[in-house]
Amino acid sequence: MHITAKADYAVRTLLELAAADGVPGKAEALAGAQKIPHKFLESVLSDLRRADLVRSRRGPDGGYWLARPASEISVADVIRAVEGPLASVRGQRPEDVDYPGPAKPLQLVWLAVRANMRAVLEEVSLAEIVADDVPAFVFELTADPAAWARR
Repeated sequence: MHITAKADYAVRTLLELAAADGVPGKAEALAGAQKIPHKFLESVLSDLRRADLVRSRRGPDGGYWLARPASEISVADVIRAVEGPLASVRGQRPEDVDYPGPAKPLQLVWLAVRANMRAVLEEVSLAEIVADDVPAFVFELTADPAAWARR
């Protein structure tokens, strides 16, 4: 899986907002806190607003805040808001691809990849990350030395 800068910035921005506990965050402050280019962050925030993950208000008391509790926003929600489906094959959903001959079972591999991404990304909330309380299965997966090995 390739995690784009946009997806990474979106998750980090929402973690900043989750840590602020309802206090509106200014775009410039959010960008500075996470070392994100301000112009790029404006585009990310626009996508997050359209996906109803953040709300915003203009003015001196304005800023951005989470549209719902951090415990109800998964990492998958954030990625989908800025990138679309978690897994696609040439722009199609894995269940929609069809291969001839010996490649036919490849669809099952793509479906399994998506299922495994969902198993992690849908089960980890912003609140858990901010609280440094990620689910035990994340620690179990990362305890395997192979998880840290470059290939």
